[in-house]
Amino acid sequence: MLPWIFSRKGASGFSWASTADQVTAGISASGLTAIVTGASSGIGAETARVLAARGAHVVMAVRNLAAADAVRQAVLAESPAASLELMELDLSSLASVRKFADDFAATGLPLNILVNNAGVMATPFTLSKDGIEMQFATNHVGHFLLTNLLLETMKKTSRESNVEGRIVNVSSEGHRFAYKEGIRFAKLNDEEEYSTIAAYGQSKLANILHANELARRFKEEGVNITANSLHPGAIITNLLRHHSIIDGKHTWPSDAW
Repeated sequence: MLPWIFSRKGASGFSWASTADQVTAGISASGLTAIVTGASSGIGAETARVLAARGAHVVMAVRNLAAADAVRQAVLAESPAASLELMELDLSSLASVRKFADDFAATGLPLNILVNNAGVMATPFTLSKDGIEMQFATNHVGHFLLTNLLLETMKKTSRESNVEGRIVNVSSEGHRFAYKEGIRFAKLNDEEEYSTIAAYGQSKLANILHANELARRFKEEGVNITANSLHPGAIITNLLRHHSIIDGKHTWPSDAW
């Protein structure tokens, strides 16, 4: 039964088993510039690989430059003509986000695609350098600021190229496991009531609300950019390196059931 479920095609013509190469077959991204956060592993690395293979110039925005360079070399071995560059970005640090945006602006590159992919999941309670709960800081606040700082470049690029820009927030069905009240703005840093899963859920809910508001504003302003949030599916990556459902070390909110 499982093979049939995974192979069943949806309205798009693709199924759960479709690969990124299959979905993008025949599509050219030549002349486009994309930023992919967290491109040193997992979904981010695959996204960077396929965009580069289709002709886009890909900026791999990463915290671990060595790991990202290994990915870059693997992509070049497969697609020698691929264009990728590495830039350092720690989304848990607002100073790092601002530096990245300044460094990118200094390149003079246009920006057609922004994939806000990087993230952490179900981490033990920790505060970022800016004093924000780590999951919310990394998954939402860092990407929110990054997007805001790059937005004018994206608008300018879409206007001058007449090519629709794309912003993609990688969210998760995990947003359904946020705290009962949704996002606990007044209790973000409350360690006593902290739940590894619910905190992850509220950060993913914030990703969705961010994309929804961007989409509303773009429509209102007549901006040629789309903003979307997505659930990437049940994919096992190193995102689960902390307290995973697999090893059972996650914590649920007391009012989860």
